[in-house]
Amino acid sequence: ANLSANLMTIVKANFTEEQGDFISSALDFAVHAHRDQRRKSGSPFIEHPIATAQYLAQLRMDPDTVAAGLLHDTMEDCDVEYKELVDHFNPSVATLVDSVTKLNADGSMLPWNPDGSAPITGGLDGSSEGEAALATARAASMRKMFVAMAKDVRVVVIKLADRLHNMLTLKALPYHRQIAIARETLDIYAPLAHRLGMWDLKWRLEDESFKYLQPREFRALSRLLQRKRAEREDYVERVTAATKQALGDAGIEAEVTGRAKHIYSIHQKAARYAAQGKKLTDIHDLFALRVFVDSVGDCYAALGVIHGIWPPMGGQFDDYIASPKENMYQSLHTTVRAVDGLPVEVQIRTPEMHNVSENGIAAHTLYKEGGDSPDRFDEGMTLLRQLLESDRDQGEDFEWLEQIK
Repeated sequence: ANLSANLMTIVKANFTEEQGDFISSALDFAVHAHRDQRRKSGSPFIEHPIATAQYLAQLRMDPDTVAAGLLHDTMEDCDVEYKELVDHFNPSVATLVDSVTKLNADGSMLPWNPDGSAPITGGLDGSSEGEAALATARAASMRKMFVAMAKDVRVVVIKLADRLHNMLTLKALPYHRQIAIARETLDIYAPLAHRLGMWDLKWRLEDESFKYLQPREFRALSRLLQRKRAEREDYVERVTAATKQALGDAGIEAEVTGRAKHIYSIHQKAARYAAQGKKLTDIHDLFALRVFVDSVGDCYAALGVIHGIWPPMGGQFDDYIASPKENMYQSLHTTVRAVDGLPVEVQIRTPEMHNVSENGIAAHTLYKEGGDSPDRFDEGMTLLRQLLESDRDQGEDFEWLEQIK
């Protein structure tokens, strides 16, 4: 009841009354369809589709996508037919649910041993046979994802939201299933979220996967960060205050915040430092300073002010506003020697750029009202469809994936 209430609170804030009623009807349908089902943890099954839909509603996906998030397991796990979803809702919702169901058709995307006892996880046992089986399985799963994405990218967004909640509740599964799902998430779903520009989701999937795949390293890094937390928070506060003061003196209205970097990204940085003979304690830029301003012009003005108070570090500047990334990401990046001469990464962007940065394709206007004008993303999807069409007859998934990369 609390989960349903939380979902509808978000829906009420982000959607019209008519759209809210539509999503509410999908909630009622899903609750009834899953009424006697339980998850491995023993909790009611309906918690999962509600959590999936809640994330989609927070992203402000369209009502059909949120409804499909609520209904995404009804065809697979309940006695619900495609036509029933068409009759109760519309063909769009039914097609989204059907597409997600087909993505799920093979269960886990990693190959399993014939007795079902454990996945083939080449690389963990070092065997070339395991590596080959794993590479083939990943290629096949990516092919399915690309095909689904080319038809309707919303299918993959639903699948990513579904995977996030599965990762957050992974503890209830047996150890070998935890490892297989975490490996698959790190190898397939997190990179897919990255390609779609969904940074918030990417980081969360990476951190959750890291927790299961390398628990000892995860705990050690978490403890180290916790010990240095007070020191880090004090430093962030000093840098933030100095930056805000300088921007205010220059007449630039800005919001300045410090964002701690995610554990998996720190782990990757620590590995790079180790290769250089450095220790984790040598890493100072464990957070990024974010500066939010109203316009593109203010972004460049703010950059000038920041470089005026702190010297920039050579080779550490990127202009993703003038040259956006392929996944639509825009921001100015610079690293400066701030208070006490320590390196600090600074990201400067508008609120609109931040929305795209965090939510990627979910922030795209493709499925929003009035958002029918073509842009770089639409062009990219058109190219993807053409590639899929031209490679339709290629037999081997691995060969196909190499061609399409």
